[in-house]
Amino acid sequence: MIRKLTLLAALPLITALYGSTALAGEPIKVVASFTVLADVVAQVGGEHVAVSSLVGPNGDPHEFEPSPADAKALKAAKLTFISGEGLEGWMERLISASGYEGKPVVVSEGITLRSMDEDGKTVTDPHVWNSPVNVKVWVDNIEAALAKADPEDAAAFKANATAYKAKLDAMNAYANDKFAAIPEANRKILTSHDAFGYLGRDYGVTFLSPLGLSTETEASAADIAKLIEQIKTEHVKSYFLENSNDPRLVQQIAKATGAESGGELYVESLSEKDGPAPTYEQMFRYNIDQLSAAMAKSS
Repeated sequence: MIRKLTLLAALPLITALYGSTALAGEPIKVVASFTVLADVVAQVGGEHVAVSSLVGPNGDPHEFEPSPADAKALKAAKLTFISGEGLEGWMERLISASGYEGKPVVVSEGITLRSMDEDGKTVTDPHVWNSPVNVKVWVDNIEAALAKADPEDAAAFKANATAYKAKLDAMNAYANDKFAAIPEANRKILTSHDAFGYLGRDYGVTFLSPLGLSTETEASAADIAKLIEQIKTEHVKSYFLENSNDPRLVQQIAKATGAESGGELYVESLSEKDGPAPTYEQMFRYNIDQLSAAMAKSS
């Protein structure tokens, strides 16, 4: 009986020191909006974070519909990371439904963004991760947020971030080498929607697509006819499907233009663990290999 009273008396002190939901040394619970971001957070956080992704493998972050389980996961998280720039239009509703009291960390802050005209409006391109140069900014923002939430492990986060940015530099060099071997006139590809703008900007590749920056948009018959004519005029010979999108429209356009399939790209989500793109690094290198092979063939 005396021992029970002693433990009960000690509980307020234990809670004050370690928190009510986690003991010291346990990984902090972190939620990321989609798999690409979740992997980068895990690379920086290492063993000190337990990361879950709201949008699963092969999922579309534009059209995601959160579930009660997602609300529960968000409520339990110490930190939440989003890419931002309009990608996660559903996040505010999820925060409201879950009762989450924190403010999501927007990892794309500080990136030089692309903008374009879409249906008469100027919109920002949210697909920043398709450039490893941009992801270096993600890494800095993630490291800062993790160090603030868990100061004791700040040195580990810094070391992980430095090592991962070296990998990102290697990925950038890999893409430059692959595309340098292809004449710029042949660096033209048809994809499902306009998600490769940053990759195109960095490596001199032209991407044509029937849909705009979001898969929630719809292409008109006039837009499709214009795109078909442009593909024929510019002699675009390869098209790619996307792992997270409906393939029918791009297949229809390819049939009308004679473009040949180059395979499937991983654009907004990773594959399952046994697929070709289970991490961001593998996803990027896989996409570069697929794109450069298709362009070299058409050359």
